[in-house]
Amino acid sequence: MLWFLFCVAALLGGYFIYGAFIEKVFGIKETRKTPAYSKQDGVDYVPMSTKRVYLVQLLNIAGVGPIFGPIMGALYGPAAMLWIVLGCIFAGAVHDYFSGMLSIRNGGASVPTITGKYLGKNAKHFMNIFALVLLLLVGVVFVSAPAGMLTNLVNQQTDLAMPLLTMVIIIFSYYVIATIVPIDKIIGRLYPFFGALLIFMSVGLVVALGFSSEHTLLGDYEMSQMFTNMNPNDLPLWPALFITIACGAISGFHATQSPLMARCLENESNGRFVFYGAMIGEGIIALIWCALALSFFGSVGALSDAVSTGGPGSVVYDTSIGLLGVFGGIVAFLGVVILPITSGDTAFRSSRLILAEYFNLEQKSIRNRLLMALPLFVIGAILTQVDFGIIWRYFGFANQTTAVMMLWTASAYLLRHNKFHWVATAPAMFMTTVIITFILNNTTLGFGLAMNVSTVTGILAMLMITVYVIKRSKGRYIEDESVDGENDIVENKAKLESI
Repeated sequence: MLWFLFCVAALLGGYFIYGAFIEKVFGIKETRKTPAYSKQDGVDYVPMSTKRVYLVQLLNIAGVGPIFGPIMGALYGPAAMLWIVLGCIFAGAVHDYFSGMLSIRNGGASVPTITGKYLGKNAKHFMNIFALVLLLLVGVVFVSAPAGMLTNLVNQQTDLAMPLLTMVIIIFSYYVIATIVPIDKIIGRLYPFFGALLIFMSVGLVVALGFSSEHTLLGDYEMSQMFTNMNPNDLPLWPALFITIACGAISGFHATQSPLMARCLENESNGRFVFYGAMIGEGIIALIWCALALSFFGSVGALSDAVSTGGPGSVVYDTSIGLLGVFGGIVAFLGVVILPITSGDTAFRSSRLILAEYFNLEQKSIRNRLLMALPLFVIGAILTQVDFGIIWRYFGFANQTTAVMMLWTASAYLLRHNKFHWVATAPAMFMTTVIITFILNNTTLGFGLAMNVSTVTGILAMLMITVYVIKRSKGRYIEDESVDGENDIVENKAKLESI
C-alpha cells in the first residue's frame, strides 16, 4: 500500500515541481493569440474551456495502452511501477507538453510538420509516413480491443451470441461519424461524461481493493522486490519493459493527439494543466492497473496464467467483477472499454488532419473531410482482420519510435532558442537506446542479435544521433510562426514603440 501511495504522490509532485520547471524552460506567452481564435473554423479550431479540453485530452491519450500495457508490465513485478513514475514525469509528460505547445506556436500544426520544421524535410517525410502508420495501427487496436471486450461482456452476461464482427461494425460506424463532425459536437460534449465514468472506474477499483478481505494492495510484495525482475517467462527487463509499458509512461501516439487540443486551447498558460497534467493523469491510471494486476491475482505467476488464458482484457473483466460485483464491475469494465474508443476516434481524426495538411486541403467542407477520411477507414477495416497480437507488437514499437522523434524535435527547438535542452535531450537519448536495442535484439520483430551487442550498438547509435541533433540545431534560431508570424510582428512592434 505504501509503495502505491508513494508512487501516486511522486506523480502529483512531479506535476507541480517538474511540470512548472518545464513550463519555465519553454517560456509561455499569455498575451499570444492561440490558433483556437486565430484560425477558428467551427470544425477543428474551436475554443473550449480548460476543464473540457483537459478531459478530452486525457481521454484522447488514455486508450487501451495505459491498462493493457501496465497489466503486461506487471509481469515484471512492482519494478514496473517505478518506470511508470519516472517515465511519466521526466519523459512522457515532457513529450506531451512540447508536442502540444509547439503545435500552438506553429498555428496548430500536426507532428510531421513540427518535426520537419526543426529537424528537416527528411524527418518530416519520415514522420508523415510513420505517424499515419502508427495512427492506423492505433485505430485498428482501438477497434479490435474494445470490440472483443464488449462482445465477451454481452455473451457472458446475456443469452445472446453476438458475433465479434457486429461489434466491430458498430464501433467503426461511430468512428466515421466522430471523425467527420465538428470536434465540439460529439467529442467535446460526450467526453466529460466519459471522464466521470473513468474516474469512477479508477478510484472505485482501488477503494474496493483496499477494503477487500481477500486481496491486499501490493501486500504480498517485499520492498526488496521493488527493483527485481520477477517475470515468470524469463523475459529480460531491459529493454522490453520500456516498450511493453508505453502509454502510461511515454507514448508517441500522444504527439498525434496533442495538436487536436492545441487547436482548442484558449491560452498558453493552460498548457501545463492540459498537456503535462493529462499525462500525469494517465500515469495514475497506469499505476492503478499495474497495482490491481499485481494484487488481485496474488502473485506474478498467477497473473501470468490469467494473461495466457484470456489476455489482458480477461484480466480487466475478472478484476472488475471480482472487486465490485456484477453491476459495479460492469460499470467499471465499461469505463475501461470507453478508453480505447475515445482514443480510436481521435486517431482517425488526427490521420485525416495530417493528410489534409500534407495535401494542403482545407477541412471546413464535409466533402473534403470525407475525401481524406474514407480511404483511412477502408485500410483500417482491412487491418482488423490481422491477428491482434501481431498488430499490438508493431504498435508498441511504432509508438515508442514516434515518441523518440518528438523528443528530438523538442530538443532541436530548445537548442535553436538557446534554452535548457537537456529536459528533452536526456529522455530522447534514453528512449533512442531502448528502441534500437529492442529492434536489434527482438527475435519476432527485429534481428535477434545478442543483448550485449544490441545494447552497445544502441548506445553508439544514440550518441551519434545526439551529436548530430546538437550540432545541427544549436543556436540556429527559427522564429515561431503562430498565426503566420502575426503574433511575433505585433510583439516586435510593441517593443519598438516602447523604446
